[in-house]
Amino acid sequence: MKIQESAENYLESILILGQRNGTVRSIDVANELGFSKPSVSIAMKNLRENGYITVDDNGLISLTDKGRDIAETIYERHTLLSNWLVRLGVDEKTAVADACRMEHVISAESFAAIKRHATQQEK
Repeated sequence: MKIQESAENYLESILILGQRNGTVRSIDVANELGFSKPSVSIAMKNLRENGYITVDDNGLISLTDKGRDIAETIYERHTLLSNWLVRLGVDEKTAVADACRMEHVISAESFAAIKRHATQQEK
């Protein structure tokens, strides 16, 4: 399923924040991404309405299975691509920024090929 890049970034951030802090609220996402609270509230509403997250009565955000699948895919792409670019000699800051753009547009086929190549190079 293809969703907008911004939605993928929000889901990835929720995943990372959940791993780091244990719980996630809208304010955490706003602080992490540097966005305004109203912008994040609108995005959370859209993600909730599309079945990617749930928000409980205390404002705690959880990924649904559908949201987690997307978040984990984007996070894996980001991590592998940025690490691979660094190993190729790209400055870490540039590698992370480039990986952030690449993770959203690369096809599953191309990513799988890069993943195979990168993991063979690690051995």
